[in-house]
Amino acid sequence: MSHALNNRGYVDPGTKARVHLAAEELGYRPNIRAQRLRTGSAQTLGLVASMPASVAAGPSKLGFFMEVAASAAETALLSGFAMILVPPLRERPELDQFDIDGAVVVEPEENDPATGRLRALGVPVVSLGRQPEAETEIPYIDMQSHRTGNLLLEHLFEQGSRSIALIIGSQQRHSYIDVSRAYEEFTAEHHLESLVIRLDEEEGEDGGYRAALALLESHPEVDGICALVDAFAVGVVRGLHESGKRIPADVRVVTRYNGLRAQTSVPPLTAVNLHLADAADLAVDLLLEHRSGNRSRHVVLGPEPELIPRASSVMVDRSALEQNSDS
Repeated sequence: MSHALNNRGYVDPGTKARVHLAAEELGYRPNIRAQRLRTGSAQTLGLVASMPASVAAGPSKLGFFMEVAASAAETALLSGFAMILVPPLRERPELDQFDIDGAVVVEPEENDPATGRLRALGVPVVSLGRQPEAETEIPYIDMQSHRTGNLLLEHLFEQGSRSIALIIGSQQRHSYIDVSRAYEEFTAEHHLESLVIRLDEEEGEDGGYRAALALLESHPEVDGICALVDAFAVGVVRGLHESGKRIPADVRVVTRYNGLRAQTSVPPLTAVNLHLADAADLAVDLLLEHRSGNRSRHVVLGPEPELIPRASSVMVDRSALEQNSDS
């Protein structure tokens, strides 16, 4: 009966259904504290942000991390686990104080301290996005960042951009590494000048603003900017406006994450739907597999990225609009 109620081991599906029905009719609820004493499990997972608040949190703290958290917490709960969120704080709490059975680290950087500490504590870890060290043994969800970079760059090219700059984080994260590689391949294939600006993530929107002003001064011919971090992209838009550049007529701007910043920017930013809810579900499932001893899957391919074109990059055919309005 215990196995049937707690979904452990193999129980005949018909028997399991009858046990669950009887428990429901009797109003039975398992004693979580008693289970913990017996199994030694806290029935709690952790979701740890690696990126700083300047890029991970977003306006009103509704950013990349919280989009992942909403779905991850639901998936964990359906499997009988609570979830502790460790958000992007300047003063990160000591992970030793949390009694957790496993953790998902969101986009860890190279030699990520949180990941290292969790592993030292013997806590199973899965990362959302590859940890950059080539020798890493940490299972992960492949976020298809190289594909994301190609989508953004090809879109800019299709919209007429021929001098495309890449503004990217200076930290070593899988998304930056993979998109940088996609950019170098893209510029080489199309015989374009390579213009890469690396900013510390902590610079946020102001960093993007300053980078845009400096870029226009040194390369006034730039007509496309791929600002991978949405905080950088919003700053870029501010810099372009201040410089008198029209978006998208003079310079087209795209970013990676289709979050609140991209959607509320003026003009709205072309971005990529990373399907973070699905990716979060995959990460929790992979973590629970490894926690149970099933290590057959080390890398799980994440959702296919989807380009969301918006006014920051799409060149509108005004003559067509006039014809439509006349009709």
